[in-house]
Amino acid sequence: MTEMAHGTVVVQSGEAVLPRWWRTVDRVTIGCILALLAIGVLLGFAASPPLAERNGLDPFHYVMRHAAFGGLALTVMVVVSMLSPTQVRRLAILGFFGACAALALLPLFGTDYGQGAVRWFSLGFASVQPSEFLKPVFVIFIAWMITAGHGAGGPPGKLAALTVTILIAGVLAMQPDFGQAALIVFAWCVVYFVAGAPMLMLVAVGALIGVAGVFAYSNSEHFARRIDGFLTPETDPNTQLAYAANAIREGGFFGAGLGEGVVKWTLPDAHTDFIIAVAAEEYGLVLVLVIITLFSVIALRAFFRLMREREPFIRLAGAGLASMLALQAIINMGVAVRLLPAKGMTLPFVSYGGSSLIATGAAVGMLLALTRLRPQGGIGDILLRRQR
Repeated sequence: MTEMAHGTVVVQSGEAVLPRWWRTVDRVTIGCILALLAIGVLLGFAASPPLAERNGLDPFHYVMRHAAFGGLALTVMVVVSMLSPTQVRRLAILGFFGACAALALLPLFGTDYGQGAVRWFSLGFASVQPSEFLKPVFVIFIAWMITAGHGAGGPPGKLAALTVTILIAGVLAMQPDFGQAALIVFAWCVVYFVAGAPMLMLVAVGALIGVAGVFAYSNSEHFARRIDGFLTPETDPNTQLAYAANAIREGGFFGAGLGEGVVKWTLPDAHTDFIIAVAAEEYGLVLVLVIITLFSVIALRAFFRLMREREPFIRLAGAGLASMLALQAIINMGVAVRLLPAKGMTLPFVSYGGSSLIATGAAVGMLLALTRLRPQGGIGDILLRRQR
């Protein structure tokens, strides 16, 4: 077997797929994901039994489902991370059109499960939320369009990406799902900024978002109710936000202990949107800081690896995926401590939810595939060669 040094990584001719993947993938990020999945299962033992009891199921019914979905998400993540950037792009483009078609069919075949927003397809044994699968493939799709527009004689990629973003955000807002719509717009802003967007353009987009927010507040009772609840100085003690905030306060630094929390008996969404309140009450600030650290490490390691990347598409897509994952975690935890209006958004890899877990696994798999070490020079190497 021969070895060839090329750029920033050593290439071994004839090396098997798994050893090459293990040597080039970001193993620290994989470790962080495993830790988040383990924390999710641990918190499931605390948060899920009350829900199972209300539904007349086995106490650990939802814990077992969460573990199964987590295992499937981990499998998807590993398989996707073995793909090349070209394969990731092709898979994401197909997935984007499939997710858009599913989103368009929601008004006809979707259900709201009593939540007031038609976001899911019911399969009987499980449900599917198309918007969760749309987010990662959307990032890849717009990164591809913007990159294609950079070439001489290329299509108007930036304009096309903006048009697609407005259409998808509008469809999500009509469900209504303003949280996912905000994530879509944020992802576009990150990709466009990394691509070299002028600040004036981003300011104009921010102004348009403000106008859209005022319009939604005036015409959507669902949106207005959540904003009013957020802005009200006194929180209704019988709301989920009040229960969550009180649980976080009661948890203190070390928490009440495993199984000693009470918020899970009063919070309907303790196992999903407000899982961080269960973590804070039973395990205290210590576990919350661990969770924040894990998400921070994942995002920062992705950014540092992307800084050495010379391929524009990989830089744009990777930055969008890492930023979207981090922002979703920030929104989930921000809502629980009442820093943000209620969004109905899960904590990636920790909250219960099949669509969320599997889609996030695919997203991180794409991020790992894009940030793998490859036989190429980094962007710094290219600049140094040009100066010589």
